Amino acid sequence: MSTYGTRDATQFRLPSVESDETYYTLVDADTGKITLMRITAFSTTESFDAPVGTIEVSGPNAGKFVPNSVHATPTEIKAFAQQPQAIQTVKDKAIETITKAKIKSGVDPKTAQTEANKLIKPNSATDPGAQNPTNGGADVSDADQKAFKAFDEEKGTFKEGTREEYDNVKYPLNLSSAHQDCIKFSILKYRPSLEYSNQNSQGDVSRLVTIENGNPKIGKEILGTITLPIPAGINDSNSVDWQSDTINEIQSTFGTIATEAIRRGRAGAEDAAEKANFSAKLSDPTTTKGISGMLAGIAVGSQKLQQRSTGTIFNNNLELLFISPSLRSFSFTFKLSPREPQEAKEIMKIIRFFKQAMSVKRSKSTLLLKTPHTFAISYLTSNKQHPYLNKFKECALTTFNVDYTPEGQYMTYMSSDIQDRSMISYVISMTFQELEPIFDDEYQKENPVSNIGY
Repeated sequence: MSTYGTRDATQFRLPSVESDETYYTLVDADTGKITLMRITAFSTTESFDAPVGTIEVSGPNAGKFVPNSVHATPTEIKAFAQQPQAIQTVKDKAIETITKAKIKSGVDPKTAQTEANKLIKPNSATDPGAQNPTNGGADVSDADQKAFKAFDEEKGTFKEGTREEYDNVKYPLNLSSAHQDCIKFSILKYRPSLEYSNQNSQGDVSRLVTIENGNPKIGKEILGTITLPIPAGINDSNSVDWQSDTINEIQSTFGTIATEAIRRGRAGAEDAAEKANFSAKLSDPTTTKGISGMLAGIAVGSQKLQQRSTGTIFNNNLELLFISPSLRSFSFTFKLSPREPQEAKEIMKIIRFFKQAMSVKRSKSTLLLKTPHTFAISYLTSNKQHPYLNKFKECALTTFNVDYTPEGQYMTYMSSDIQDRSMISYVISMTFQELEPIFDDEYQKENPVSNIGY
């Protein structure tokens, strides 16, 4: 029996499987039967490949996942039973595996793609998830369905060549979000606030990020994820803009009179003037001198004449006033040192994905520039939101820097294959800024308090 696929040909992760293991597919060249293989890393150099299960593409069991009784975990079985998207992902990767194998054997790319589709999807009309390839036919909320629909409608609006799908990548390769603490960056297609689909019951726009099955959930299609260890030096800073302001008694009184005049006309202005009781205040000689000094100063263009002539200033009623909310920013620095060729390729993807996702998009006609992709960020512990670290709202990546020689000199791994001549280490640093401020009601009432919040 001949098969398509090797471990190195196509490695991927299933978005609905909490274990965050790496998989690849083997495909029967005659029947199209797919065997899903799991790579379980024991160390940076040793791993064990286990068959998780199979998917038939024809016959009475077409499209069904048959778990391997020895190697399939309960989490994997549950994922395939409840998430048709997982089956769709495996099929898509099987097509990619076949296409790569055929191209390598000399078949032209277009023919290779056609033959791969024909083998894996002989009856595309009955293929699970075919009518809704974005969510794989899985049960989703109304808000998510709207988001997926909007995502589908917007596909193809970018200039040809713009990337709209990314892999799920991580460093190091044996990092497991199911058992380790990590930080996950999910790439999202930006949506303007007035068109945003994820709305609460009051119809207000929300960019809040929650965690579901180890992935940030924000009512938007996730284009890909980048998972890294939590770095040192993490912090957050919440701020609100307050500024001091002054208003003297005369300004305050005339302001009140003007306000009442606008609200109730002449009668309102007269009532306000009467309540101000100007005549009583003017009976004080010191006040009269102060007003005279102020008016004289205005006449001669000297703001300090009142102080020079009377030794007084008007009480300015200094007060600190709220001006506006502020947007939080976050900076991260990671050192990435590849320990094997596959890990070097994974680092290459991580750097490229951050750079490409944050880059400005062009419309199909190139007349308009479109907003870069955004990010949902979360600190995870055992695939759950870390309760002792802050949460994030949807963020934009504003700066991204790479140091290719962090050891102080140029050094690469020696290899006869230029694809394996990776730098021995990289340092990447990035700054994110949230798209909207944090509001009090978004912390929600909790008793007892179960997390730090934002």
